[in-house]
Amino acid sequence: MKTTDEIRENLREGKVELTMHSLKRIVQRNISEREIREAADLAVIIEDYPDDKYYPSYLLLGFTQRDRPLHLHVSRMPGDYTRLITIYEPNSQEWVDNYSKRK
Repeated sequence: MKTTDEIRENLREGKVELTMHSLKRIVQRNISEREIREAADLAVIIEDYPDDKYYPSYLLLGFTQRDRPLHLHVSRMPGDYTRLITIYEPNSQEWVDNYSKRK
């Protein structure tokens, strides 16, 4: 399985496999490729899903250069690419501690 550093590197380098769901959300939420790369740069794991349906996955929290928070749900599947399951801007009504913990 991929390490967090390998996932960050894949995301920064654009080595991302988008699911249909993530592509739909990227368009809906107006998230640019640049923002994904920026958020990935210092992203931290905020939730670990070791028993996820297909492969273990992480929920990462990162911030763009304009300080836009983004949650990136990524698969830890092996290979040269990281699968982006979904991505969204967290809601302050549902998240606390700078978007790192659920209420």
